[in-house]
Amino acid sequence: MTSRLHDTRELPPLTMTSHTGDTLAHAARDKNTKKLGEFLIVDVDAHVSELAFWNEVTDRIPDEVWRYNAKSFQERGAPGLINIQSGLTYQGVCGRIPHNEKLGEAVEDKGIHKQAVLARRAMDAMGIDIMTVFPTPMLVLGVHPQPEVEVQLGRAYNQWLTEVVLPQDPGLRGLLYIPFNTPEACPAIIEEFGDRKGVIGFTVTSTRYRPVHHNSYMRMYAMLEERGLPLAFHAGFNWEDGSMGQLNRFLSMHALSFVHCNLIHMTNWVVNGLPERFPKLKTVWVESGLAWIPYLMQRLDSEYMMRTSEAPLLKRKPSEYMREMYYTSQPIELQHLKLVEATFEAINADTQLLYASDWPHWDFDTPSTIYDLPFLNEKQKRNILGGNAARLFNLKDPYQAKAAAE
Repeated sequence: MTSRLHDTRELPPLTMTSHTGDTLAHAARDKNTKKLGEFLIVDVDAHVSELAFWNEVTDRIPDEVWRYNAKSFQERGAPGLINIQSGLTYQGVCGRIPHNEKLGEAVEDKGIHKQAVLARRAMDAMGIDIMTVFPTPMLVLGVHPQPEVEVQLGRAYNQWLTEVVLPQDPGLRGLLYIPFNTPEACPAIIEEFGDRKGVIGFTVTSTRYRPVHHNSYMRMYAMLEERGLPLAFHAGFNWEDGSMGQLNRFLSMHALSFVHCNLIHMTNWVVNGLPERFPKLKTVWVESGLAWIPYLMQRLDSEYMMRTSEAPLLKRKPSEYMREMYYTSQPIELQHLKLVEATFEAINADTQLLYASDWPHWDFDTPSTIYDLPFLNEKQKRNILGGNAARLFNLKDPYQAKAAAE
């Protein structure tokens, strides 16, 4: 049988049941016609479709009463306890991007979990060696009106991911869910899951209203720093936010909201001196694109130089701390390449930028998005596509010795 990755036939129209290899046919072509097969490629942001397996997640809710509540919702046709925000249904552009609506393709091998099979198909098509997965609708769990629900679902998701999904494929990794609205619950999550196979750190879902510099989080940060586990801030949208509620198009809200939440948390993180208090704690800022970072660097530096007394813990300009943090590339803004090149320089992309696909979401980026940038040399491409992530997460790079020899 002809491999899907080398197939030259005309593809049928894509639907929600199309094979991932067909949906990613162009990415597979890029992998085979360019030198991507000679690079370690680490995808630092992809997603699982946890609602497709929601029974498996809610079965693992630790509290008996909350588990019963979740099941009762599901018996009436609603996903138990999760808060679904308006806007999610717009992502597929009213059905014109069908794979985003539902990954309904068939999976023949019943011995491997469907989520692992679909992830592997995407990895093979794009040439990805290691894929880090995040939840999807749970990204807005931080604005759930019941913080105890975040604790229950966050732990259940972590257990499901580490027991069911990650062990199924050696290429899968997880940055696990931290129930950030309940600070006292976070250390127990780190204790329970931090050493599990495939876990490379933890995630704060950024769609929430909690100041990251509050004293109640210091124990959690110290635990992560001591264990060498990075903390990721994964952005999301929030059309229910008062400011975002003024925007009458999904395009407008999506463009601003993913940046807005991380911009707030980053400002609090830097100005309140957390990089000085926890100098060995690595932070990763996920799915906000890159254009916001030089903007915030300039704004904070300008204000800081006029009001240094209001940030007494800082020993350097805010931008200098920001250049030592890590950023994922997706969704990279490519319309003005000179600005993109300047942004790469501003954030020390050679050592701090991490490739991310955001697969299977509608605005995903393939590895060629980085590989095709004309201002990058081969070493820089190699670092961004996988080398920087290997260093950050202590991953093996089988291509490193060969590249050094060459």
